[in-house]
Amino acid sequence: MATILDLAARSHHGVTLTEFARELDAPLSSIQGLVNGLVATGYLDERERRYTLGPAPFLLTRLAGRPTVTSVTHQDLADLHAETGMTAVLAIVVGSDLYYVDHASSDPRYAYLAEGFVRRSLIRTSTGWILLAGMEKRDLWAQIGALPPSETDRVNRFLGVLAQIHREGLVAAPGASTEADGVSVAVIEDGKTVAAVGIMGGHAEVAERKDELIEVLTRRRREWRDRAPSPA
Repeated sequence: MATILDLAARSHHGVTLTEFARELDAPLSSIQGLVNGLVATGYLDERERRYTLGPAPFLLTRLAGRPTVTSVTHQDLADLHAETGMTAVLAIVVGSDLYYVDHASSDPRYAYLAEGFVRRSLIRTSTGWILLAGMEKRDLWAQIGALPPSETDRVNRFLGVLAQIHREGLVAAPGASTEADGVSVAVIEDGKTVAAVGIMGGHAEVAERKDELIEVLTRRRREWRDRAPSPA
């Protein structure tokens, strides 16, 4: 397994099953099962039958106190919090769950979610909608298909704005959660969505300040894009 992860981490364009099998001198059928397990748990990403390092190792580095995303720093979140007075979060997806891996907030509820690495539902957060939209179609359909029938309304609302999210890389006050709402943008590195940044707050405040929050995040996103690594 370590060799598979090492090969995936070193490849910018992804590794095929055949290449894994050749490097490990192992049967393709054996490699297929192992790789499928690593994809399911978030250690590998699969796009067009090529495998790259997934988000799970980044969560582990965050648990160890190291950064998960290179283009967005904790200071960026602190600046968003200072500018808006609202909670700013950095979210990633691991498997079928969303985690806040960094935050800047005066609200202890978000501190608990981020510092405790509490699992969140992708379909119940604005950052989750961004991360779902950034997935390959096959992975997106698998995520949606695994949701319970009680989430049908949210799924339908998400699918109704999916094309717009793809165009804009932004979700504004989707009403995905009954507890809070937010405006979120995609964090793009190496040509793919690796995380989402959201500004979170109560439904009424987010609705009232939606245009302002969109402007703030759009402006800040341009700065992050300048720092992000480009596809090799």
